[in-house]
Amino acid sequence: MKKIAIISTVVLGLLTTASCDSYLDINEDPNSPAESNMTTDILLPGAEMNLAGTYGDFLRITGGYFAQQYSQTFGTSNYLDYSQFEMSATRSSGAYTQLNVRALKNLTTTRDLAERSGEWGTYLAATTLRAFIYQTLVDCYGEVPYSEAFTGATSPKYDDGADVYAGILAELDDALDKAGTGDQVATNFLFPGKTSAEWVKFANALKLKILMREYDVNSEAAAQVKAIIDEGNLPTEDVAYAGCWTNESGAMSPFYAEEFATNWGSTQINVIANVAIINTMLQKDGNGDVVYEDPRLSAFFEANGSGEYTGGISGTNFATAGDGLKSTYWCRPVASYDMPVYLLTVSEVEFFIAEYYARTGNAAQAKAHYEAAIEASCATAGVDGADQVIAQFPYNQANWKQVIGVSKWVALAGVNTFEAWCEARRLNYPAFGTVQGSQMYNLRDDSSYKPDLLAPGTLYTPIQVKDEVGPNQILERWPYAESSSSRNNNTPEFPGYTVPVFWGTK
Repeated sequence: MKKIAIISTVVLGLLTTASCDSYLDINEDPNSPAESNMTTDILLPGAEMNLAGTYGDFLRITGGYFAQQYSQTFGTSNYLDYSQFEMSATRSSGAYTQLNVRALKNLTTTRDLAERSGEWGTYLAATTLRAFIYQTLVDCYGEVPYSEAFTGATSPKYDDGADVYAGILAELDDALDKAGTGDQVATNFLFPGKTSAEWVKFANALKLKILMREYDVNSEAAAQVKAIIDEGNLPTEDVAYAGCWTNESGAMSPFYAEEFATNWGSTQINVIANVAIINTMLQKDGNGDVVYEDPRLSAFFEANGSGEYTGGISGTNFATAGDGLKSTYWCRPVASYDMPVYLLTVSEVEFFIAEYYARTGNAAQAKAHYEAAIEASCATAGVDGADQVIAQFPYNQANWKQVIGVSKWVALAGVNTFEAWCEARRLNYPAFGTVQGSQMYNLRDDSSYKPDLLAPGTLYTPIQVKDEVGPNQILERWPYAESSSSRNNNTPEFPGYTVPVFWGTK
């Protein structure tokens, strides 16, 4: 794996292209500026790049494997453990540090500075990103330090996920109350040059996501969701770090820089498409003839060397395969140096609204927003053909959870694989089918590779799966990061890989 110093390279390189002159004028590391130099214009962009670097790379990679949208390519082993539904306390430590020690610390300081100076647009921006990161951490670990974080406590307690969710919802409400839609916002990459109006929409959409995530365990969620939907002040464009990446070392979009760029001398291929997502987006009949090809397929995955779309199987890297299953056989995700890092898409918002109406029995509105979600997904992918997708996966009120779950999983495959993993855990769709990974490949010869056995829209047990996870189960949570647990005496005992976080269902 290429070792990327994401902040020293991406942030500083990015700032050069973004013409953030005031940021470039300082000589200190933007993550640790001298106290006299601390301003919101310095701190907010650095925190954003800690978020974009981690969310757009590490969480995209792990989410893709855990949601069975990615698999491991021939002969390499960088992410074979993820392919086997394993996450160690060590593997996520770097990402935890980037998000917690750096991004959250800088965002907390940014909020404090903004509050003291009455910069309410900046206060809202920092609060929204802070809430986004805390939700992400809860969704990974279940419990994280929150109430005692950044208070000077050497061993801050780990708060229950439900309490963290309640806390960040309160923070968002507070910031939305204080900020007007025309307030200025400090230098930032998400909505550069814009006032707080776009941040208000993002904050509302984030509240919607948080409340829908905990809908089944928060009795007040339904009423709050209804209020957000009724108000209607939600994003009309995807919320993403886009238009800020360049084809230069240290300034490329993080996933591309990690897995596709050769600037650090590596040409190793790791991530390929998974058979589960390929079989759903490219369906064949018993004769092997294509009966459905999703119009987003070519936007999400490259064809292989023969112009075909093929998927690897979780739990192996095909190291003992023959010539037929060498690295050129597999499809890779579509990636480019300027690919956006999506935080929240219009499609996701529409899927959440569709789910709300489905839950409340309004089939007509659920159907309308479900179809709007697919249309928005195709628009993000830059393709036509939403009608074709809707015809293949029509809305069904009697089976709304499966329909929305599978369709959202497909829509997120080329956009935000981390969210695909989260939503698969929450909705329990795609579900595990009757086929095991070992039935599709026996680790010995190419003739045993039988991907067509897997039904569209289903998951499967990896050929080799972590023992503590076992068959027909998805990885539900990560062990607490070693970078935190090794220093924090209040770290709880890890409950186990298959114990859902507080909003999860099984």
